[in-house]
Amino acid sequence: MLIAVTGGTGALGREVVAALTARGHDVRSLSRSAPARLPAGVEHVRADLLDGSGLGAGLAGADAVIDAANAVAKAPARALLIGGTRRLLAAEARAGVAHHVAVSIVGADRVPYGYNRIKLEQEEVVRGGDVPWTVVRATQFHGLVDRYLGQSARFGMLPGGAVPLQPVDVREVAHVLADTVEAEPSGAITQFAGPEIVSLGELAWLWRDARDRRAVVVPVPARLLGGAGRALATGGLTNPGAWRGRIGFAAWLRDGAPLSDAARGAAPVGSAG
Repeated sequence: MLIAVTGGTGALGREVVAALTARGHDVRSLSRSAPARLPAGVEHVRADLLDGSGLGAGLAGADAVIDAANAVAKAPARALLIGGTRRLLAAEARAGVAHHVAVSIVGADRVPYGYNRIKLEQEEVVRGGDVPWTVVRATQFHGLVDRYLGQSARFGMLPGGAVPLQPVDVREVAHVLADTVEAEPSGAITQFAGPEIVSLGELAWLWRDARDRRAVVVPVPARLLGGAGRALATGGLTNPGAWRGRIGFAAWLRDGAPLSDAARGAAPVGSAG
């Protein structure tokens, strides 16, 4: 297939492009800026979901799209993930794209805070569009946990406590997205998570030891975070019934745990949990 990947230069998009290329697909990476390097044979098209520029050229002849575009701050996230998704789906419909794969968050419907609400609204846009679709919800990437703890460590402290999390390796998510785009659109939500549910405190200690930092692990009572904190405390960002990866946080910290052949295709396509 010819598969277009929006956000193809981002943390997830790069891995998706690599996974699809390794499987022999023709891949077109769409982003606002040109990447420093792409796998051999991958085409790059400058395209902007915020104003729709470049989408016609980026989607011409594409069989499917994996939307890996993302923004974190609330205002740009809404503009990109809501308005941008509407523009993208309209352009896909004009181009005859047969499958739209969207990326969302495990627990977005259970932990009520701004970014999660935006992701849920994005899912609604996808469901209401004219392009056959599948949504893949994933838990937090190991790299995000690493970055969050690294930022906290600058102040000499690491957040701890009993809040359960289930972080996942971004490379495994990329292969699940590749599995998904190779299948027929399901019109359903697939949930994919890390191999183990561990507390925020355990993650902090693992990170501190692996990074050889002297930061103090300080328990953070979930009740201080209001409704979102209560949802977090009860496992709102985890899903024991989700399809699971094989690379845990400790292994990722140790050596990045290169993705084995056995880990490819770790999650069947469909709805889980």
